[in-house]
Amino acid sequence: MIRIAISLLPVFVFLTALIYLDSFKLVKISLIVKTILAGCIAAIISYFINRFLLDYFSLDLSTYTMYVSPFIEEFLKASFIIYLISKNKTGFMIDAAIYGFAVGAGFAFIENIYYLSSLEQSNLILWFIRGFGTAVMHGGTTTIFAIVTKNIIDRKKEFKIFNKNIFLISSIYLYLPGLIFAIVIHSFFNHFVFSPVLLTALQLIILPLIITYVFYRSEILLKKWMETGMDNDVQLLAQINEGKFSESHMGEYLLSLQNQFSGTVLVDMLCLIRIRLELAIKAKGVLLMKEAGIPVVLDDEVKEKLNELKYLEKNIGSTGMLTISPIFQTSTRDLWQLYMLEKN
Repeated sequence: MIRIAISLLPVFVFLTALIYLDSFKLVKISLIVKTILAGCIAAIISYFINRFLLDYFSLDLSTYTMYVSPFIEEFLKASFIIYLISKNKTGFMIDAAIYGFAVGAGFAFIENIYYLSSLEQSNLILWFIRGFGTAVMHGGTTTIFAIVTKNIIDRKKEFKIFNKNIFLISSIYLYLPGLIFAIVIHSFFNHFVFSPVLLTALQLIILPLIITYVFYRSEILLKKWMETGMDNDVQLLAQINEGKFSESHMGEYLLSLQNQFSGTVLVDMLCLIRIRLELAIKAKGVLLMKEAGIPVVLDDEVKEKLNELKYLEKNIGSTGMLTISPIFQTSTRDLWQLYMLEKN
């Protein structure tokens, strides 16, 4: 029982602390559970891949763990984070970090279960290193991948919009820096340049500092985005309701499309813009309520608007959606807020 507690509990205690620190409650527990399961699946797949490569190529285990397994394991763990980002399920670095650590927690859980069943050693130092060292390392490297990738993507303005999903132009290179960073850290950990106990101690000091800074920085960005975004959304919505949207730069842009689209499509575009603005304002209000600890229950009107939004997008078509995307100045955060409303 002591070995189980030392080797498995630390990573989940750390994950719980991250969720608690999320003052805006950006993450959903159900998705965290799915993310942990994704990490478990990644661990099982990596076991079979590693076993096959070791046996087929007769590789030295020490060399393999330093140079080959870090690539395979970090790639598999990162895959689910890439899926979450590409489907607009992460809005800020905070939730990306939490999901990243959840994947690592699931991976470490399966890996340590395997070692608990195969190793008979009762040396508590070994299980301390596995629990506070290797397990937290798996969570930490995927967290770093998620943070670095989300930060890079948030800085990019090259977006192609289709059915509210983001497909980043030349997106592969956006994921490489974070993945390389995670692989290097994992490989360094497996090199045992320092003693395992010292590495574990350094990790327990450095990782919380990095994540604390990310949480601090991300909350500042979140509040800034909410303040500026709310003002812009309210101003644009007021112009539409007062019939003055055509006087704005965005209104002029929409009018310039008269030769490209029929009047019916242009009307649908204007309706879509209005509904998007109303939902964006609602989403920011939901975040403020969550931060204040107020229970959020969305009314049927919000659900009706979300359904109407899908209907309008279908009518406008992918070409029309791409054409009017500059009006929204669309970013991952703007699309994420719609996902958040759908899932609440």
